[in-house]
Amino acid sequence: MGLNEKPVQRFGGLWNISFGFFGIQIGFALQNANMSRIFQTLGGSLDDLSYLWIAAPLTGLLVQPIIGHYSDRTWTRFGRRRPYFFAGAVLAALALFVMPDARILWFAALTLWVLDASINVSMEPFRAFVGDMLRKDQHTAGYALQTAFIGAGAVVGSLFPFVLTHLGVSGDALGGIPATVRYSFWFGGAALLLAVLWTVGTTREYSPAEMKAFGEPMLGGPATQPVHALAARGLGASLCWIAAGAGVVVTVPTLGLQKEVYLLGALLIAYGLASIAAILLARGGKADNPLSLIIGDFSGMPTVMKRLALVQFFSWSALFIMWIYTTPVVAQYAFGSSDPTSAAYNAGGDWVGVLFAVYNGVATIVALLVLPRLAARIGKVRTHGIGLLCGALGYASFLVLRDPNLLVLSEIGVGIAWASILAMPYAILASSLPQAKLGIYMGLFNVFIVVPQLLVATVMGSVLKAFFPTEPIWTMAFAAAVMALAALAMLRVPETGNA
Repeated sequence: MGLNEKPVQRFGGLWNISFGFFGIQIGFALQNANMSRIFQTLGGSLDDLSYLWIAAPLTGLLVQPIIGHYSDRTWTRFGRRRPYFFAGAVLAALALFVMPDARILWFAALTLWVLDASINVSMEPFRAFVGDMLRKDQHTAGYALQTAFIGAGAVVGSLFPFVLTHLGVSGDALGGIPATVRYSFWFGGAALLLAVLWTVGTTREYSPAEMKAFGEPMLGGPATQPVHALAARGLGASLCWIAAGAGVVVTVPTLGLQKEVYLLGALLIAYGLASIAAILLARGGKADNPLSLIIGDFSGMPTVMKRLALVQFFSWSALFIMWIYTTPVVAQYAFGSSDPTSAAYNAGGDWVGVLFAVYNGVATIVALLVLPRLAARIGKVRTHGIGLLCGALGYASFLVLRDPNLLVLSEIGVGIAWASILAMPYAILASSLPQAKLGIYMGLFNVFIVVPQLLVATVMGSVLKAFFPTEPIWTMAFAAAVMALAALAMLRVPETGNA
């Protein structure tokens, strides 16, 4: 190893770098598997679920690019990324401790907002942290182990309510949020904080001088090139975004759509206005302002990243449909109840935790043992396409399977897709992202995860209410279709090498 290279990280080093993600994912899994049940227990209706879930993607849309931008430009005696994921972990743990004591619906929704914002503050720097700490020839191993921790944490978080039920803890929701869910959230808060503290305490980030010696300098001053390109742009595209948002707002009362669709229109208008402000600031010579820098970097993304954006859009649309609607689907069609206060419904909710544990367990194994070998043989792009097709088949099988035990087979397909979604896009991007902007590009890449979630959250409730208000099973058909479109979109992504 030369003096101008990062040291090779052994397994223990790789473990320490990513272990915090284990705790973060426990909290994320508890949120995904139980929030629909909490909302319905507190009086939320089936067609209100997507509206109540808006908090999660909206916070990601706002938080991740901002945190990525500032973490790229941060250096303190505590490091570059670690202050962010430590602060996020503390806030997320507090939200997990408070949420089970919610007694009214709006407070549960507000706590979800805080929880998801805090998880995003921790999660975004962790993605960039792997790139900071590892040589390029270890990126695949680093992201694979991170994916394994994501899967393992999700297994633990998803299974905990089910295990508590079988240990005799009450899952009865007649008196409010079940005790199994309350204890699980408290456990998750402690696990999240301790896991992140492990990574904070066992790693040392490279200083700016060391990164410069490695040939990967941190961002030392204003990155003016994207801002200069932004200053040369016209306002036409920005006005189109505003017009599209206004069109959505006008369409809501005309078509009788639900009120949450107004949020989608408002976001389109807000982005158009923000881009106009960024362009005007850039034209005025104010190159080093966060708004122009973030929007300039968004406009100047690498080509591979732009093409992967469509893939992310479709694949995360399918995932968000699954997270919102699996509980009512399984409870109604496999356990025979749509009453969220019934024992059968809550048994279905517990079984969803098992199913989510299965797909995350499968993802852990696939990420470590299958994806690296398959990518070496056929390429990362084809590997990801195959993984997405497996997910589409898994969702489609919900339409025909009614035995709860057979739904485990469905989750195997979903688990393969989940492993690929968490690992392969980042492996494909690794060689095209400059180190100095790793945080902002990782944050912007997550915009293409968040936007489809917002679309699902604002539109899916209206679709469900209009066409199949008592048949949530058809949401799985939507998930299968859009996951298949994600696989098709991979045909446009160029192969960047198999290493």
